[in-house]
Amino acid sequence: MNNVNKTLYIPLYGKSYVSKAGLFLNDKKAEEIWEAEGFALEGKSKSKWLAYYMGIRSAVFDEWLKQQMKNAPNAVVIHIGCGMDSRVIRVGTENHKWYDMDFSEVIEERKRYYDESANYKMIAGDARNGDWLTAIKETEKAIVVMEGVSMYLTIAEMQKLTDCLCSHFENILLLVDAYTSFAAKMSKRRNPINDVGVTEVYGIDDPQMYQCEALVFVKEHTMIPQKYIEELRGFERLIFAKIYAGSFSKKLYRLFEYKKRQP
Repeated sequence: MNNVNKTLYIPLYGKSYVSKAGLFLNDKKAEEIWEAEGFALEGKSKSKWLAYYMGIRSAVFDEWLKQQMKNAPNAVVIHIGCGMDSRVIRVGTENHKWYDMDFSEVIEERKRYYDESANYKMIAGDARNGDWLTAIKETEKAIVVMEGVSMYLTIAEMQKLTDCLCSHFENILLLVDAYTSFAAKMSKRRNPINDVGVTEVYGIDDPQMYQCEALVFVKEHTMIPQKYIEELRGFERLIFAKIYAGSFSKKLYRLFEYKKRQP
């Protein structure tokens, strides 16, 4: 895999770690894959604090997605940059058509652990263009999640992606996490992704920068809700709250919701 694809092992490790610890997520599939793959992570990539952050971030995405699926029973679900994530298992399809999308070599690896079904398909593609959307026949409404992906795309590439999504679907809901420009600058030297060889990432400070003509910003979500911090105990809770959930954290990471503008 190239270096960007290798970053998928960082959240995989984090979700495996918190699942084993009984925190935030029940993710037996992450535990299974991590145990089988045994990818060598070093340095900050294996920090328990980062694992806690990855686990909470995924739980927040899962929670949002479950609610949107409940509100829109006929929508398709698209997980862009799915990596080896088992969100489809954690959330369940609830009879929605679900598409997991990532680079071809990631999907090839993913098919060793996941089986397609009538409601679940895996699509090989590049988020920087919309060619992969031809594999999705549904066009009415899509609920789209992008977790840990936007920072590898330029603003122009993100705008092209959202434009392609809006052109394909009549209605879109999108949840995406993003680095700030400050975090992108810091990431050249102080980011766990450096441990797998990635140094070039991108950030935004204004959520409207990801908008296209048809897609509009709805609201910002809390990245680290207090209820998840409360699952930690004593010293760990205090340290995590200060580093990952305080005012400094918001200078680094943001979580934005968008929707397609209706005529």
